[in-house]
Amino acid sequence: MAEPRPPVPEPSGPAHERVYRVLRNRIMWGEIPPGQALTLRGVAEELGVSMTPSREAVRRLAAEGALSLSSSGRISTPELSNDRLEELASIRALLEPELASRALPRAHMALIDRLDMINHTIDEMIVKGNATGYVRTNLEFHRTLYLRAQAPAMLALTESVWLQLGPTMCRLYAQRQRSDAAAAHVKILAALRAGDDPGLRLAVRADVTRGLRMLAT
Repeated sequence: MAEPRPPVPEPSGPAHERVYRVLRNRIMWGEIPPGQALTLRGVAEELGVSMTPSREAVRRLAAEGALSLSSSGRISTPELSNDRLEELASIRALLEPELASRALPRAHMALIDRLDMINHTIDEMIVKGNATGYVRTNLEFHRTLYLRAQAPAMLALTESVWLQLGPTMCRLYAQRQRSDAAAAHVKILAALRAGDDPGLRLAVRADVTRGLRMLAT
């Protein structure tokens, strides 16, 4: 059984931005299952805001593919087909090896040590059966590396894919009991330490596509 999720610090700023950030994190980390209905009133009451910020945040997330809005006004997280999973895996295979490659020249030992620590946390999430913790720390591993690429537009595109995948990834990872992510990351860390660009690209591509394509079968 998954552990209760840790409290998400409430971002500062305008109410609609705070609502957007909280919902965005919950969707990306898989804390909201695919197909689950949300209501503007429920979001507003939970986050202590009026209906207007909730409505603006939901519209923004719907435009990013993180939420679905039906013609009747029903709001829910999307349920992805196998074809859609395959498509998103292909996008990750294009973007993420390039981000890792651009990060490689700036991958100092302190960064690699930080990535290694995150990878140990992923192991802990697997042992505990914490699916949302697994997704959250797995994305933290990749984002920590990709930030060193200094390619914000490419990273934003990548995060939009993660956002669409979050609920489905969490459900399917929990069902399949995946335990190979930390091992795949060891290959990424080895390539970073060796300054091996081809090896790094290969390790990242294998990591981000193998899991998603296994889930689509």
